[in-house]
Amino acid sequence: MAPKAPLFNRLALIGVGLIGSSIARAARAQGAAREIVATARSPATRRRIAELGLADQVVEGNGAAAAGADLVIACVPVGACGEVAKEIGPHLAPGAIVSDVGSVKAAIVRDMAPHLPPGVHFVPAHPVAGTEHSGPDAGFAELFVGRWCILTPPEGTDAAAVVKLAAFWRLLGANVEIMAPEHHDLVLAITSHLPHLIAYTIVGTADELAEVTRSEVLKFSAGGFRDFTRIAASDPTMWRDVFLANKDAVLEMLGTFNEDLSQLTRAIRRGDGDALFDHFKRTRAIRRGIVEIGQDSPAPDFGRAHPGLPSAPLPRPYAVSDD
Repeated sequence: MAPKAPLFNRLALIGVGLIGSSIARAARAQGAAREIVATARSPATRRRIAELGLADQVVEGNGAAAAGADLVIACVPVGACGEVAKEIGPHLAPGAIVSDVGSVKAAIVRDMAPHLPPGVHFVPAHPVAGTEHSGPDAGFAELFVGRWCILTPPEGTDAAAVVKLAAFWRLLGANVEIMAPEHHDLVLAITSHLPHLIAYTIVGTADELAEVTRSEVLKFSAGGFRDFTRIAASDPTMWRDVFLANKDAVLEMLGTFNEDLSQLTRAIRRGDGDALFDHFKRTRAIRRGIVEIGQDSPAPDFGRAHPGLPSAPLPRPYAVSDD
């Protein structure tokens, strides 16, 4: 049986950190693109991309990377996406698909869409995967295997372009979901953004305690605090942009969290063991549900094989037959 033709002729990656380099590695491994071209802001990063062999071409500017590409993915912090769209707009070929990997979507649509010319298909995406590491050396081809990639096409987006980008992410091992940009931001505010904010806060609080030395914090970091430090080690530029771009949803979830925290505070103050037990029992069930649906494992990121996992079907009008 002859191998299938690549989904894309020329894949352009703008920004090659953890996500961008993982896309490059996975796309290469799966034959998703005939050619990969990449660029990065820093000359040192561009040199490293070439040394690692992540792309067939490494170019200096965003426009040069986008020229002639039929898929362009901006793998840069959310706050930089608007400027990237402005730079690549004049160089995009008709019919090209433009996407991103940011964890905020309404702001991406607002900032990028006005700079993209007619005839170009804009399909924002968010691969819900990552580690606390960054840079082109941090990526690995298995990063997306079994993880979700959420596509948030604006209203009126060409359905065939959405289906094709979904096929790309599935080829990289991801499951694909379609959401409205605003709904995505609300979902991610509680599942990702608020946990990161809490982690940054707890680690910062521990660092400020006069009664506990830093060496003691490091030495006696049991599982809970250790996990918080992993989350809080994530790229500060990326998370600064995320919180600023998704502030309404984050503030809404933070308000709800503060109300729940106040209830737990009262239960502890009053010695209400039943209230504490009921709360912990309910939240433990949520944790078990996450494990049961395969969203956590002893090796949650690195080292997963590419098993060709079945993916959830695309909702209409993006559904497509297997014929």
